[in-house]
Amino acid sequence: MPIPHPAAVERHPHLAQPLPSGWVRVDLHSHTMWSGDSTTTPDEVEAAVTEAGLDVLCITDHNAIRGATELVGRLPCRVIVGEELRTHAGEIIGLFLAERVAAGTPPAEAARAIRAQGGIVYVPHPFDPMRRNMSRPALYELANAGLIDAVETLNAKTGLRSLNEQAAQFAAEFDLAAGAGSDAHVPLALGSAYVEMPDFDGPADFLCKLRAGRIVGHHWDQHRPWTPRVLPSLPTD
Repeated sequence: MPIPHPAAVERHPHLAQPLPSGWVRVDLHSHTMWSGDSTTTPDEVEAAVTEAGLDVLCITDHNAIRGATELVGRLPCRVIVGEELRTHAGEIIGLFLAERVAAGTPPAEAARAIRAQGGIVYVPHPFDPMRRNMSRPALYELANAGLIDAVETLNAKTGLRSLNEQAAQFAAEFDLAAGAGSDAHVPLALGSAYVEMPDFDGPADFLCKLRAGRIVGHHWDQHRPWTPRVLPSLPTD
C-alpha cells in the first residue's frame, strides 16, 4: 500500500489516519492528458498517486480509454479502466471497461453498452450544471429503468455542498451505491476525494464493497497557485 507523502498529509490530514485492515482508498473519477482538457502526463499521475496514498485509481478520461489501459500495471496503485462519455443529455461514466463506448451514444444505450462488457454504470456530478451533469429527465429515466449502479455523491470540483448533498439524496432514493472522486484534471488534485472501502475482486464485488465504504475528501482548492502548462502531444494510433 502506498504511504502518503508528508506534503500530501499536510494538504489532506485525513490521509494520516490508518485504514482498517483489508481496506483500500479508491478515487473513482480522474483524468489524464488523454482527456483533451487535462495536461496530466503518465509520470505526473505516477508521482501524484504515490504522494496521495491511493490504492486504486479509476481513470475516466473523456470519451477515451487508451490512457487508462496504458497505465494498467505502470502505477504504484491498481488502475480501473473507465470512460466519462458525453451523451446528448450529459455525462455518464463506465468503470471496468474493455472497450470504449462512443461519444454521443444515448444515455440508456450507453448504460447498456457499459453493462454488456461487465462494467459498472456510474453517474458523475449528477446535479452540478458546471460539470456537464446529466439532465434531470434523463437521470430519472435511467434510475427508474434500473440502469444506474452508483452515483458520485462527492465530486471534489463541485463548489456547492448542496449539489453533492442532492446527489447523496438521489442515491438514497434509488438505493444506489455512493462514490466519490477528485475529478482531477491536474496532478495535485488527485486524491482530493475518494472512498475508503473493503478491498474487492472484480466489478460485482467492487459494487458490493462500495456500499460498505465511506466517503472522504473536500472541495479542491480553486485558488491554488497558477502555473503555465502545455498539453503534451498524444501518440497516434
